[in-house]
Amino acid sequence: MIAKSEKVRPDVEQYLAGSRICPLFLLGDALDVLREIRDEAFDVIMTSPPYWGKREYENGGIGLEKHYGQFIGDLSAICAELKRILKPTGSFWLNIGDSYEKKNLLGIPWRVAIKLTDEQGWTLRNSVVWNKVKGGPDNTKDRLRNVHELLFHFVKSPRGYYYDADAIRSTPKTSKVVNGSIVSATGVSGVRYKRQIELSTELSEKERRNAFAALEEMLRGVVNGDIADFRMIIRGQQRTTHSNSQKVSGRAKELCDRGYYFLKYHPNGSKPSDVWDIIPEDTQKRKTHFAPYPQDLCRIPLLSSCPPDGVVLDPFCGTGTTMLVASQLNRRSVGIDISEEYIHQAEERCGILL
Repeated sequence: MIAKSEKVRPDVEQYLAGSRICPLFLLGDALDVLREIRDEAFDVIMTSPPYWGKREYENGGIGLEKHYGQFIGDLSAICAELKRILKPTGSFWLNIGDSYEKKNLLGIPWRVAIKLTDEQGWTLRNSVVWNKVKGGPDNTKDRLRNVHELLFHFVKSPRGYYYDADAIRSTPKTSKVVNGSIVSATGVSGVRYKRQIELSTELSEKERRNAFAALEEMLRGVVNGDIADFRMIIRGQQRTTHSNSQKVSGRAKELCDRGYYFLKYHPNGSKPSDVWDIIPEDTQKRKTHFAPYPQDLCRIPLLSSCPPDGVVLDPFCGTGTTMLVASQLNRRSVGIDISEEYIHQAEERCGILL
């Protein structure tokens, strides 16, 4: 733990040059500490800053501004520093909730996201909806309950950033043999597609022969485990994916030129969607920190966007959830917080002897 900003740079450099998984924690205001860190030092930044107007944290800090516009400005200044210290191949994951003012839902998460993309040049790759499933008590009588927050995935450049989709795929179902015929994970045997090709009035004889041959090849791919599943789109039988316009959709052009195309399912399973059902962390046993985000919210971001030898940063680490998950995934990490008490709790959670 570091108490003076002049110690930040040498201690961070020493940590980055080492190999120990045990996290490094830095005590201080996020903006002040970040300014002491060199350019392009971290592989991933994952954080959940205090939300505007929600509660008063120990030692003050961001979120206590009188106007939400000032909060957005203060957070944006921090994000500019984060972009500077993030590697060109890095990712920035930002979890942020919304706030009301005079019954008006302010849209703070999207105001921040648009400001970062329009003014700082971040590229927004995903907007993840965190569905809290159960949510908290809500006694309002004139609106719906709020049970979701947003998690944004930003990168410095739209191409060339590190991303391991295979690390977060679900375990695929397997194909099987039924009455001597191969059947895919979701029951595709090819019989229905063969019948549709035979009965098609929109395919020429050449297109029909090619479609039969391509379907047989696809079924062999299922047998060999090259693909887990597939769907066949045949002209006149199924509608084109996304758009029928050949100017908009390459699939539409392929359907026009060949008479069919395939949608292949990855053999290693499917990627997660952008809606995550994660129950908030139980805070019943917490005495001082009332907004820890759940460990499961960190796993997909860190697995997908942090290389095995990478280093993670959380500039609002609180009680150290990001650092704890990084350690569990064998990644190094650095956490910053303005509260000494939270730092102590984070160190204790991460098994650091005090």
